[in-house]
Amino acid sequence: MSAADLVALFGHFLLLSLLAIGGAITTAPDMHRYLVVEKHWMGDATFTSSIAIAQAAPGPNVLFVAVLGWNAGGPLGAFAASSGILLPSTVLSLWATRWGAQRRETRGVRAFTAGLTPLTLGLLLSTGWVLAEPYLRDPHYRWGSLALIVVTVLVMTRTRVSPMWLVALGALAGVLGLV
Repeated sequence: MSAADLVALFGHFLLLSLLAIGGAITTAPDMHRYLVVEKHWMGDATFTSSIAIAQAAPGPNVLFVAVLGWNAGGPLGAFAASSGILLPSTVLSLWATRWGAQRRETRGVRAFTAGLTPLTLGLLLSTGWVLAEPYLRDPHYRWGSLALIVVTVLVMTRTRVSPMWLVALGALAGVLGLV
């Protein structure tokens, strides 16, 4: 990866940082577009595996960005992607938290907070689609993947079962070759 590519990777993740309202994972569809479709720095399987491995590891949810950067450009790619996604959102979060705490009861702050919910849900749904779509296209995994998605949605919307049980169910389905 050239120096220009590293700067482009840093810049792209810098911009995505400001869109990551529900966390960095909500920008995964655009990361996929950029890394897989536009730049061809990795394939669908590598992209999905990178996210799965990082999400399974203990630590912050944003670890997947470093794994994607590593797979795109090695150690410098990991540094460019990670620092790009972390710098703006960290600075903005610190400032907004202090500012919002002083004005928490104002109409504008309450409206802004309420408006973030549908935005976050939409971003999470698009992320789910980007991660599931390659498996739904594959006839061998289609029905197992679809069943896992339906079970996950039903359990999460109708019960208070910990999502970790659904992660375990997904792991079991993977071990059995269903997804």
